[in-house]
Amino acid sequence: MSSANLALTHRAHPELARIAALSAAIALNLAVIMIATRPVSPPHFALIRQLEPAAHIRFISPPPVLAPPPPVELRPLVQPPAVPQALPRTTPINVPVVVSNPEGRIAAPPTSPPTALPTGPTVLPAPVEASLAYLADPLQYPIQALRQRMHGTVLLRVLVDETGKPLEVSVTRGSGHAVLDRSAREQVLATWRFKPAMMNGRAVRAWATVPVTFAMRD
Repeated sequence: MSSANLALTHRAHPELARIAALSAAIALNLAVIMIATRPVSPPHFALIRQLEPAAHIRFISPPPVLAPPPPVELRPLVQPPAVPQALPRTTPINVPVVVSNPEGRIAAPPTSPPTALPTGPTVLPAPVEASLAYLADPLQYPIQALRQRMHGTVLLRVLVDETGKPLEVSVTRGSGHAVLDRSAREQVLATWRFKPAMMNGRAVRAWATVPVTFAMRD
């Protein structure tokens, strides 16, 4: 064998090795590129979403409970002591009997002067006891009493003001018939007028005892 053939044989081996190495590198690069450009499947998206951080939940603590207010202590009001009033002394007065009939006519009793108040320190004027004359004394017989032929005398206690108007009327002694008692009280309080009692030249309040008699004519 000549020396030229030996030289060609020695050059052929390195070229084949270089070609094989380049081919392997190219094949490896193609494989990496294909793997990198491959589309992501849905299971991979689900895995990515699972790996996302979860939202943090923050619990709000309730407001503190306020302590109830202290109980309020109620104390009774202290009432001032009552100031006693001086009451005048009165003398008993004979009250004339007033007789009425179904027509409403009544005889007015004679007038007597009221009892004078005792002199002394200034006090609130209290009603005096007096016998008062009548200015208007209409009286009607109750229809029910007429039908049932009721009769009797009602003794009333009447408080009369400075103008002669009755302020209070109460039954002191009844007639034995509630119809007559109620009618006498209501009529005196509503329609009767008296001549006011006079004290030191001025009209004063006074209590008067007023008898009202319901009598039927035969």
